[in-house]
Amino acid sequence: MSDLAFKLCGEYQNGERFEFPMAEQCVIGKEATAQLVLKGWRIAKQHARITRHAQQYFLEDCGSLAGTYVNGQRVTQYGPLQDGDCVVIGPCQLVVKRVVEEEQEVGRLQVNNETVEAKKQSASVAAQREQALLLAEHVAALHTRLVDALELRRKQYSDMNEAVLRLEAQQCVEALIAKSSDFPPSLCKQQLVQAVLDEALGLGPLEALLRDPNISEIMVNSPSQIFVEMQGQCHESAAVFSSETALVAIMERIVAPLGRRLDDASPMVDARLRDGSRVNAVLPPIALKGPTLTIRKFPAKRLVMDDLLAFGALSPTMAEFLRCCVQARKNVVVAGGTGSGKTTLLNVLTNYIAPQERVVTIEDAAELQLNMANLVSLEARPANVEGEGLVSIRDLVRNALRMRPDRIVVGECRGGEAFDMLAAMNTGHEGSLTTVHANTPREALNRLETLVLLAGMDLPVTVAREHIASSLEVLVLQKRLADGRRIIHSITEVCGLEAGRIQLQELFAAEVSSSGGVVFKGQGLIPQIFSEQMEWLDQRWFSDVA
Repeated sequence: MSDLAFKLCGEYQNGERFEFPMAEQCVIGKEATAQLVLKGWRIAKQHARITRHAQQYFLEDCGSLAGTYVNGQRVTQYGPLQDGDCVVIGPCQLVVKRVVEEEQEVGRLQVNNETVEAKKQSASVAAQREQALLLAEHVAALHTRLVDALELRRKQYSDMNEAVLRLEAQQCVEALIAKSSDFPPSLCKQQLVQAVLDEALGLGPLEALLRDPNISEIMVNSPSQIFVEMQGQCHESAAVFSSETALVAIMERIVAPLGRRLDDASPMVDARLRDGSRVNAVLPPIALKGPTLTIRKFPAKRLVMDDLLAFGALSPTMAEFLRCCVQARKNVVVAGGTGSGKTTLLNVLTNYIAPQERVVTIEDAAELQLNMANLVSLEARPANVEGEGLVSIRDLVRNALRMRPDRIVVGECRGGEAFDMLAAMNTGHEGSLTTVHANTPREALNRLETLVLLAGMDLPVTVAREHIASSLEVLVLQKRLADGRRIIHSITEVCGLEAGRIQLQELFAAEVSSSGGVVFKGQGLIPQIFSEQMEWLDQRWFSDVA
């Protein structure tokens, strides 16, 4: 076989077709880590392997029970592969095809076009940044002059409402610009006025970013470096602050209405904007590059399960099972890493709670959006300057038990409140929900075990495990893929304690191929937690294809 490009043209027995380009090495099988993932019960996890040697391709069976066939003959090794060879693995037929030069040229042109587009985008951002820096320079000067001018008027600005104050400031800025001849012609006067008003009365360059519906997260690393997340991917923004002082002033403007402080004694703070967007602010010297601000925007639209299905976050069968879990009052924990979509899924699951139920939500910083009449929302509070007034999540969980809740929803378990939350699940508050940081179902249990031990009850490890096993019923694992997509990676049942170890049973799992394709599958196991409520379930949900 000469040094040419080849591909595998695949076809299943049901007529489904696909193409796969051959690389230096390719593992074929049904596990998610395989380069070419095939479906079917006759496919082994690692069924066969194709390797390239001396510009030729060789096929090797990996000891599979069903075997690998080439041109009708079962083989353990075969090669070199030729154009037109027919490889059969389980229910799939793979035909080796040479990629003609036209196809290779199309691929090269596509790569070149993407490179050119990336360079254009980079140049555009650089030009926008240069303009933003020029604007910021004049905004800083005008901001100072605006403050001086307003002070000379000696009005009680604290008594004015926001609209009147903004109008007064706008007239003052326009007058200052009209009197000055220092501004370059490339600057838009209207844009300059807006920027000064945003910095003096609003959130500066963050205002435009917050209005952009495509941006889900804003990360200010320093006054001159801002990143945004769009569709799961991070991009550097051209926006900049006029100075470090302006950035700190805006951070203080965010936290002040909440009665929280940001200073040398308290250089880190969690807060939220008026629309509910979550904010974290850090001051130097803790933040080495300057003041740091992270904003996770509150979604303008309250998501429902149909939205997650449209995003490809789970299968319809998995959605139906989760609906049954919530409506049948099963205790659910959503686990996942930072930014994996835990709170979003928690919000969606609460849509299935019956409207007549009384729900108490408890959060560190309010994010949940429950559309219910009989709802009480509680938020933790940090200590004041004197170190007093602290109200922890655990305090709120304990207090919630006295509020006659049907369910308790805790935004995230981070400490000893896990003990009280699990106790609530086990003592008449079935159907409660919470989230925890973990990367696998087993890690989620280990994390909960650690948090229970942090409750200060001096419990033996075995007692902590019994507490978890008797309270928790379903673990849902969220993951964020490399391309930014967020999916439900697995749904696992907690099956009690055996030999000192909490037993887990995976009900659904997502298989992610190297190309980014996601297949959701049932594991063929019926959940034990529904043994007395089988009318809720359709056993076909748990078959091979979910």
